[in-house]
Amino acid sequence: MRGAGSIPVAILLIGSILTISTPADDWPQWRNVDRQNISHDPQLRTSWPAEGPDQTWLFKNCGIGYSGPSILGDRLFIMGARENGEQLICVRASDGQEIWSTDVGDTLENGWGDGPRSTPTIDGDHVFALGGQGHLVCVRIEDGAERWRIQLQEYGGSIPNWGYCESVLVDGEQLICTPGGEQGTLLALNKTDGSTIWQSSGVKDKAQYASPIVAVHNDIRQYIQLTQESVVSVRSDTGEVLWRADWPGRVAVVPTPIFHNGYVYVTSGYGVGCNLFKIDSENRVEGIYDSDARKVMKNHHGGVLLMDGYVYGHSDGGGWVCQDFLTGEAVWRERSNLGKGAVCGGNGMLYCLSEDEGHVALVKASPEGWEEFGRFTLEPQSTRRKPRGRIWTHPVIANGKLFLRDQDLLYCYDITQTDNPRP
Repeated sequence: MRGAGSIPVAILLIGSILTISTPADDWPQWRNVDRQNISHDPQLRTSWPAEGPDQTWLFKNCGIGYSGPSILGDRLFIMGARENGEQLICVRASDGQEIWSTDVGDTLENGWGDGPRSTPTIDGDHVFALGGQGHLVCVRIEDGAERWRIQLQEYGGSIPNWGYCESVLVDGEQLICTPGGEQGTLLALNKTDGSTIWQSSGVKDKAQYASPIVAVHNDIRQYIQLTQESVVSVRSDTGEVLWRADWPGRVAVVPTPIFHNGYVYVTSGYGVGCNLFKIDSENRVEGIYDSDARKVMKNHHGGVLLMDGYVYGHSDGGGWVCQDFLTGEAVWRERSNLGKGAVCGGNGMLYCLSEDEGHVALVKASPEGWEEFGRFTLEPQSTRRKPRGRIWTHPVIANGKLFLRDQDLLYCYDITQTDNPRP
């Protein structure tokens, strides 16, 4: 573990420990608490000035990688490959000062960009982080001290072509991850000591790049995951397969599924498309969309979100899309105003990031059409991206701030309403 510069680590720790809290507008894991990718902060601005929101700070030592940040109070956690391998890094969210870092594992090397891909998961006094080569660690929030570690390959999995990318799920006393392979696709570990609780031997799909979600339907708590072969649900208590539907994934399956009111929405790129699966009272599943609707959203890896009955995101070949959740109908498309990229939401707005130029657009989440209320461009941009790499880390919103990453650079912007400042 390493301290932060010349500032005494003990002082930083004391100051940060006192500010740790659990307000509703934290963002403690991938796609926020419920993995729906929406901030529930009512104080977010609904328009930006011409020059964009104020940049609060810029942290320049994230290392290489595509890991996104997770935030709890004044602690921000992110991963990156630095000189000694992949690390979990703790930064003070208020001013961008590094507090500590701890080693995760050897650096994943990849033609599209080296380093870790997943977002750390915060739970209680601990943080869980998965490296690109399958090293999974549990450390203390306070000082980064390691509690336990495993490697996913020990459970029958193999490193996917672009590395392990999922962000692990913590649910109660269980940590859910996806080693994939013959011993079982999904794995439940005791979050306290890393011991095995169950492995889902009833499904043996290889790991892809999507992250699991938790849902409760028909009074059964379940974990839903997407692979290149299946969208599958297993019981939370045993790992037994509850239901499964075929999924014709190609090359890479990345976006996280969405569960809402007994329906599961999934989408993949490389021409695959999307579908909505209805779970009936007997836990049988049926695809809802017709052939035209299944072509509306072909989301590669920028993610989609559901807001007020509509799915928003970028579709390969189709531009930015608003899609009716229940029917699959394309409500509108926008091909010219912003290039392909990632999205998150909050206070009725979409935060859209283009992967090529680093443009960030604030767009109203409305079935009436694409309407912008401000945009800016990330400045400066990283000089350490590989030629085939892009700005692929998804936007994150926490405590009135917008967090963006371009490799070694982590940006923080103030997006709180100026006429209603937070206390």
